Amino acid sequence: GVEGRGFDDAEVYFDRLPARAKDVVRPEVWSLAQNSAGMSVRFEADTTAVHVRYTLRTSGLAMPHMPATGDSGLDLYGQQGSRWHWIATLQPTQQVITDDLHSQIAPGRRAYQINLPLYNGVESLEIGVPKGTVFEPIAPRTTKPILFYGTSITQGACASRPGMAFLSILGRRLDRPMLNFGFSGNGRTELEVARFLAELDPAIFVVDTIANTPVEGIEERMVPMVKILAEDHPDTPVLIVDESRRAELPLVPHYVEYHEQKTRALRKAFETLKDAGVEVHFRRSDDLLGHDGEGTVDGSHPNDLGMMRYADALEPDLRRLLRKH
Repeated sequence: GVEGRGFDDAEVYFDRLPARAKDVVRPEVWSLAQNSAGMSVRFEADTTAVHVRYTLRTSGLAMPHMPATGDSGLDLYGQQGSRWHWIATLQPTQQVITDDLHSQIAPGRRAYQINLPLYNGVESLEIGVPKGTVFEPIAPRTTKPILFYGTSITQGACASRPGMAFLSILGRRLDRPMLNFGFSGNGRTELEVARFLAELDPAIFVVDTIANTPVEGIEERMVPMVKILAEDHPDTPVLIVDESRRAELPLVPHYVEYHEQKTRALRKAFETLKDAGVEVHFRRSDDLLGHDGEGTVDGSHPNDLGMMRYADALEPDLRRLLRKH
């Protein structure tokens, strides 16, 4: 099985939304739901080599600001004690790939994890080890996951490899399954999406959609959307995250007022939800990417440093909410 799948009734096994969402959500959301962001495969093996054969949904392997390794690649981690350690990243050059992830791994039986592409879909995936090697699949965990509904940053832009997306980092640190419902440019706080997410039963709902939601739509959409999530999950906390500050903001004040307008609108929605009795929590954004301007590729999307900082910032909040519940 593949961890990070929310729905069993997908049109293609590695899709993030169910087949019945196809004519309900906007076409852009449906297309992005075919990306395998957040999914991973775990297995235990006594092997010195791990091979893969996989077929991608599209031939576009990279973007101008994101490498093929993050967009369409795989990366391999091995377990050392209670921690996961990176071993290898596959660098895709074509749509159908047969390659070694690594062929000189230290001997010994251990658990492995392979993270799937962030911005491409997967049609099929096979994992190979040398003949005669012990290989045992690890079933997806039944622990309640943490569910993120967000934008391109949530989906993983612009991590250099899948394991460096901030959700992947948090999953390793918290030892918790993660569900990635980031839709690049299209995480717009939509009720149609929320109704599908409300079918799931996570430990925490995290909503990080403000970057893709216009000011006038924040309170209008956020309040009913969170109420949809809370209706069937009254005891599940909802963490709403403010839009991360653009890296160039101290020297380019053009963005300041618009950012502050969004923050005020989100705060208002937060207070409305609290007054309605929803267990909702607010996360400010000033420390998500750091303060030195070095955490992004283009002012908005995190590089690997920014992804690490995003995870550093959110980890204490998530740990606190997990302890409470």
